[in-house]
Order: sequence, then structure tokens, then C-alpha cells
Amino acid sequence: MRAFLKSICAVATCAVLAGAAPIDPDNPTCPAEPNWGAPDAMVLTPADRDGKRVLLAEGRIDAGLPGRLRAAIEADEMISEIWLRSRGGNARAGNEAGRIIRSYRGMLTRIPAGATCFSACNFMFMGGERRYVDEGGVFMVHMFTHTSDRWIIDDAVIDGSQATTELIASIEQSSALLATEDNDFLIRMGISRKLLTDIMYQQQAVSNEDDPSTRYCLSQSEVREYNVVPEERRAP
Repeated sequence: MRAFLKSICAVATCAVLAGAAPIDPDNPTCPAEPNWGAPDAMVLTPADRDGKRVLLAEGRIDAGLPGRLRAAIEADEMISEIWLRSRGGNARAGNEAGRIIRSYRGMLTRIPAGATCFSACNFMFMGGERRYVDEGGVFMVHMFTHTSDRWIIDDAVIDGSQATTELIASIEQSSALLATEDNDFLIRMGISRKLLTDIMYQQQAVSNEDDPSTRYCLSQSEVREYNVVPEERRAP
């Protein structure tokens, strides 16, 4: 599967990464050094860009983000776009942030040129009623899992086989539930479910941001094919 993806990405990558950072030679769908911002909790900053009032959403998605996001939007009625740059974070907080964004009619989410939106950020981005990925903006995905913290598994192994078995069962149950939630979220946001089956669930089931092999960056044609960017609602 990976060989096939590499074969089709030599052309597709040109569209996604035009004007962006150099591509990763081991994963030519993505930039070698993704610009997904700092690992600190997401900061929400109102700003004026191109004559529009926008909310810059940059940083890691944490459990407290949904509340801060709603407060930031409510505090400035002129905000019409949310610009995202994030390495992801808390999956359920990302889904909730997406639902909050969708509750504001006509809100546009954007991944600006040079910025990367990864992991839980994908779902926050999908909340926009209108969505746009600039040329050079990167919509980066992986297979979603409930835990990417290797130390949790290592500790369970040290504690013995019973603890390891219980952890595996817990991860399997949580991952199945999260997959169901993701599927439901995509349907509600108008995204093709094939984004999960054809792309996200074809990647390695490790959401390690330091491992480029677990990532896949959609081309401009793919963000349209999977309705990540709705054809009839693209930004000018």
C-alpha cells in the first residue's frame, strides 16, 4: 500500500506543497518539517487578515480548548474565519471543537499556506461550514488511536500479563468507540467516509508525530475528492 501511495504522490504532492517547505523524501506526500506550531496548548488570537476578521488557532488541542474556542468566538462577532495550525492533541476535544465551529452558521475554517493541520486538528477543521486549504497548506492525517504513549504500554508489560491484557482490551474498546464517533462526525460534517477507509485507516496505527511513516498529506485534488473542501463552498 505504501509503495502505491508513493507512486501516485510524485504528481499529487506538487499541488499540495507548492511554495511550502521541502518534501520528505521517505514520504513524498508530506513536508520534511511540518509547520504545525508549538506543542503548547492552543492559543486563540483574533486578527485582521486581507480585510477579514479571523481567529488564529495555533498549538496543541487540549481538553480545555472547546470552552476557550466558544468564548473567543462569542467575544468577537466579526470573526468569520478560523485559521488552523496544529499538531493535534486530544481527539475528543478536536471533535467537540469542530461541532462548536459548525454551530456558527457560515463560519469558514482555513489551513493557510505553510501551515499544517494534523490529527485531532483535522476534525476541528472539518467543523467549518465552509472549508479551504490554501496552496501550500497541509491537511495531514494518520490512523486515529486512543493512545500513542508508548510508556503506558511499557508500564503494563512490567506489571505483568494481566495488566497488559486489560490494557489491550481497554485500547481495543476505546478505539472501536472512537472509530464510531469519527465516522458519525464525518457524516454530520458532510465529509466522505472514504476519507477514513481509503486514507486514515490505511496508515500505520501509531500516531507518533516523530515518525513520518505514519502520516499522509492530502493533495488539492484529494481534499476535493473526499469533500474535505466542499466544491460549492470554497473560499474565493
